[in-house]
Amino acid sequence: MKMKLILKKVHVYLYVLSVALSYFLFWPFFYYFSRNTDRYGSMNRLRRIWAILSSGFVGFFYRFEYEQPIDWSKTYIVCPNHTSNLDISAMCVLVNSNCSFMGKEELKDGLVTGLFFRSVDIPVNRNSKMSSYRAFKKASEKLREGITLIIFPEGGISDDYPPTLHEFKNGPFKLAIDHKIPIIPVSSADTWKKLWDDGTKYGTRPGICKFHVHKPIETAHLTDDDVDKLKEEIYNIIYKRISQV
Repeated sequence: MKMKLILKKVHVYLYVLSVALSYFLFWPFFYYFSRNTDRYGSMNRLRRIWAILSSGFVGFFYRFEYEQPIDWSKTYIVCPNHTSNLDISAMCVLVNSNCSFMGKEELKDGLVTGLFFRSVDIPVNRNSKMSSYRAFKKASEKLREGITLIIFPEGGISDDYPPTLHEFKNGPFKLAIDHKIPIIPVSSADTWKKLWDDGTKYGTRPGICKFHVHKPIETAHLTDDDVDKLKEEIYNIIYKRISQV
């Protein structure tokens, strides 16, 4: 058992090394594309390739099961449950269009995430009403430009192990209703078994991370009074799916 844990700890450092080395190889291109908003689409395509390679080098692979085909020429808000840092790479692979993440403000200072959250992505400090307002406004602008948003509705990875599905924030559902944008719920029941949180506590192990991509939930007929109802609907869709596995 001790040897197994040691091997899992070694694997997490191999993963970190894979992410770091591949990031620095791609960095000149990321930096170039980040200097001009017209090139954000290229930046996202490159990020998608980077996510596939940096994960695949150490044996993490992503498999997506679709409830129905997704037309990525349309704009969506993608709402996955969140148990692992691998969820971020997986969403980069899944969303085959120009997209932006909304995430915690600390990511602006991250060695790997900083460049993205100072350019294509949207940082938010949920403890600050002003920061939340600015992030909401920027998210609205991106939706109007036809850019798909990826928002983890739990607001982060919980401290529970094994993880449980926590209460959703209102933000993505308010945005969806305001802009009449469909929401795509995404369920992952086993990614945390490969890498929970950042992987440092329990280590990691290679394998296939499976994601169920639910059909888009339309919001064109909803009003602001329906935010809680929509939030509950998406929560139940994801909860039911991950409870079955």
